[in-house]
Amino acid sequence: MTDLHRLSIREISEGLAAAKFSSRELTEHYLKRIAKIDPQVRSYVTVTNEVALAQADAADALRQAGQATALTGIPVAHKDIFCTQGIKTSAGSKMLDNFISPYDATVVAQGKNAGLVTLGKVNMDEFAMGSTSESSFYGATKNPWALDHVPGGSSGGSAAVVAADLAPFATGTDTGGSIRQPASFCGLTGLKPTYGRVSRYGIIAYASSLDQAGPMARSAEDCAYLMNVMAGHDSKDSTSMDKAVEDYVANLNATTLKGLRIGIPKQYFNVAGLDAAVKARVEESLKKLEELGAVVVEIDLNMTESYVPTYYLIAPAEASSNLSRYDGVRYGYRAENPQDILDLYKRSRSEGFGAEVQRRILIGTYALSAGYYDAYYVKAQKVRRLIQQDFLKAFEQVDVIAAPTAPTTAYKIGASLDPVEMYLGDIYTIAVNLAGLPAISAPVGFDQDHLPVGLQLIGNYWSESQLLSVVHQYQQATDWHTQRAAIAEENA
Repeated sequence: MTDLHRLSIREISEGLAAAKFSSRELTEHYLKRIAKIDPQVRSYVTVTNEVALAQADAADALRQAGQATALTGIPVAHKDIFCTQGIKTSAGSKMLDNFISPYDATVVAQGKNAGLVTLGKVNMDEFAMGSTSESSFYGATKNPWALDHVPGGSSGGSAAVVAADLAPFATGTDTGGSIRQPASFCGLTGLKPTYGRVSRYGIIAYASSLDQAGPMARSAEDCAYLMNVMAGHDSKDSTSMDKAVEDYVANLNATTLKGLRIGIPKQYFNVAGLDAAVKARVEESLKKLEELGAVVVEIDLNMTESYVPTYYLIAPAEASSNLSRYDGVRYGYRAENPQDILDLYKRSRSEGFGAEVQRRILIGTYALSAGYYDAYYVKAQKVRRLIQQDFLKAFEQVDVIAAPTAPTTAYKIGASLDPVEMYLGDIYTIAVNLAGLPAISAPVGFDQDHLPVGLQLIGNYWSESQLLSVVHQYQQATDWHTQRAAIAEENA
């Protein structure tokens, strides 16, 4: 079969179960596409050909023995921030270019237990710091919809592999929008779960109180299949919640759209820099949801102006602390011929970290310094609580909150955006991480340059199933999620 990459996860699962094709045939199909197409997209850091084929053969043996799960034998790509035993795990950084992980992240281990086949590790902004995937040590990944545009970040490689049909679905992490924004830029569905829903064990840390792993795929249904594997309590992660996991696939039609109250924050639609085409597509998607039975309610989120300054104090502060371990002594990059221990530390870190990582370490170290800790970091944490309360107050009136995922479509590679401009692009996504809430981005159309636009739906705590169900029903009535980038079609 030449069109295996066009199948949904459900169709792949059913095809494997009916022996229409084997996992090895499916895996070989994707590996051939990667070899042919990825030199243009540059989404993979490491392609694990031998590992993937061995896992595919093992999956086929399990299926023949009657021991397969719904996902046994289906390929997946992992963001290169998930530790993967025996495979380089770089976090997109020169600092970890030589790091071979001795263990699996819980998300990777759960995938293996479910029979998923690892195609490889995909590119990302260095240490997940960025919105374009241009800060990677391995160079910029390109957006399959327009190769001169970015795929978003930091999970840009995860978005690009799915959009180019180089993997059926992928794992990502979201610290301030790093699943949702690239999903929006690449015309995909991406879910950021409630903080604590998915284990962070084995994820290379950026900002520990904000990082959360989630699925990226073409549709809500495909994301639900991966969430069934990723979600759950993990005793190795002290922030993991011991809460029963729902069957996200079985619940895809559980939420009725009739009478569903969708909150529209008026502050979100008056943000300077909101592109007219993005606003129009989002408003059209809301009208469609109204046609399907939902009720749109205007709400206030009064803390909107505090999102960016609060996030860009807390996240860099935690990054400064987390990245202090990379000193050239224990593992990772080590400067050559240091004169003394101070020279070793200074040169290892200045040579091993890129500009954006250094910038955030400096901001965070300043915010945590003795003279400024109370004035900046402690104050930001207090404002964070007010942001959370603002959302909880809103959820007394509505079931979900709607917003654009990003104020614009994908930027051009090398666009002269200064760091502050780039940070302001996170206005719609970062509050969700500050509050620990779940949110999903889904494709809702294109701008005048045929670049994808995303709608974001934000839910109350533990409402992943509801968010997936709402988007699934929207996708049953629309076809935006089935649209494919030209590079995927040309190489079908």
